[in-house]
Amino acid sequence: MAFAAPVAMSARAQWREVNQAQGRSLTDPRQTDGIEIFQRSGTITIRTQRPIQVKVFTILGQLVSQANLPVGTSELKLNTRGIFLVKIGNITQKVAL
Repeated sequence: MAFAAPVAMSARAQWREVNQAQGRSLTDPRQTDGIEIFQRSGTITIRTQRPIQVKVFTILGQLVSQANLPVGTSELKLNTRGIFLVKIGNITQKVAL
């Protein structure tokens, strides 16, 4: 039985720092230690008040991206649509792109 290779986009999925996040946060920063997660047009954006490690998975559990993000706002542009899981510490958020 063959196993599927990790999602091909994982090599291209790179986080970059941005000035601001647009839209409504999918998380309540009062309940998530100041972490906010946004989604818009194929992009996952995270705003944080402390350095964090973030992992993004497909709905099937394949790792798309793993990174240590600095304080501020960072975004991950994905060239595909679907449902992704964003995991930051004990926070897991479903994001539909």
